[in-house]
Amino acid sequence: MESVQGINHKQPDTPVWRAMFIFLIPLILSNALQSISQLVNSLIVGRWLGVEALAAISSFFPLFFLLVSFTIGIGSGSSILIGQAHGAKNEERLKAIVGTTLTFTFILGVVSSVVGSLFTWEIMRFIGTPENIITVSVHYARILFWSLPVMFLYISYTTFIRGIGDSKTPFYSLIVSTVLNVALMPFLIFGWLGLPRLGIYGSAYASVISTVLTFIITLIYLSKTKHPLQFDASVRKHLRMDWDLLKLLLRLGIPSSIQMILISLSEIAVISFVNKFGSNATAAYGAVNQVVSYVSMPAISLGIAVSIFAAQSIGSKQLDRLKQVIRAGALLNVVMGGVLITLVYLLSKEILSLFLTNQPTLTIAHDLLMITLWSYLIFGQAMIISATMRASGTVFWPTVFSVASIWLVEVPVAYFLSNFTSLGIIGIWIGYPAAFIVNLGLQYAYYRWSWKQKSITSLIH
Repeated sequence: MESVQGINHKQPDTPVWRAMFIFLIPLILSNALQSISQLVNSLIVGRWLGVEALAAISSFFPLFFLLVSFTIGIGSGSSILIGQAHGAKNEERLKAIVGTTLTFTFILGVVSSVVGSLFTWEIMRFIGTPENIITVSVHYARILFWSLPVMFLYISYTTFIRGIGDSKTPFYSLIVSTVLNVALMPFLIFGWLGLPRLGIYGSAYASVISTVLTFIITLIYLSKTKHPLQFDASVRKHLRMDWDLLKLLLRLGIPSSIQMILISLSEIAVISFVNKFGSNATAAYGAVNQVVSYVSMPAISLGIAVSIFAAQSIGSKQLDRLKQVIRAGALLNVVMGGVLITLVYLLSKEILSLFLTNQPTLTIAHDLLMITLWSYLIFGQAMIISATMRASGTVFWPTVFSVASIWLVEVPVAYFLSNFTSLGIIGIWIGYPAAFIVNLGLQYAYYRWSWKQKSITSLIH
């Protein structure tokens, strides 16, 4: 999350929508940058290595996201503790939190790496990976499995840095990682400059090497700049876990982890439905995910911005401004999301052709986009309402609604329509808008008839 410094310094007469739009720009750019390496990866693999290679990567991605999700959730818990310690200027406790978290996430990474590598075949078969791509998927997965200990450490460290209010250093690290990944990929895939021609596995090795190098560069940068979180002797002496701190860390982080894990498990369920229709369908699913990742960026960024602006409005008792924040968020979602979705609709075939050259696969992907794309406006509105309630400390029910709409609507609808109706694979795609609509309905109903009915005094205090 970007630093919120400067928001409170906006002029009182600055329109909320304008202040929010200015704040959104770096957020969207950060999210876009995170997707660039995946985009380039899909472009190279899909166009030059073929549909089966793209399908092999697409089949593994939901599983990989599942493994990373728990670490991100733990990181969110550590950022709370680090922010408290930093605010209290308690450097000893801050370093203890860093040391305990690093040790725990490293052990978690090693266990995940070993278990994942030993049971890769069984895992990929369990999610229904098509036989014609399972060998490649397993090899690709094992390369990334072995990178998990370092990857978990890197994710944790960038979370620590954000926890003390430094959003620039993680952004710089992200730039370095993206540039390295994009630069290394063609050399390792095609064997340029005498390097071994690794094909699809070059993509995995590029990801591993760029992560390791970026982590090392980040640690060096922290040391050279005398950053408060540099990996010095004061951190190393705390690498032995503090069990009381660990319990507190897990209590704060596990709820976020559970939500992310349940969402990523739903994607594994969906990819298992898609896999039944063959590798063309799997490749189409992967290509559309790339497009959707960009279409959903304004909504995700707006959720973060609305949460921050709403929390400040509640904290400062500016209730009129809170209403303006909600209206501005809804307006920006319609304008920004609407423009982006319209452009993708108009250029859908051209965009998908960047990833796919096989006509049957292109047709499947195009159908998916036509059915689901409009519903990301609904997704954005639900994000705004949920973010507003979370800003007041109401977290439980918005989380329940989000998870329930996926597991009680998206997954069952996708399964039933694709298996028991004539819709076939199209039924899977219908599950997405169905879930978004139900989630918006639940979020708004709770917001309108429960959250909004609470006294303003109770919200502030």
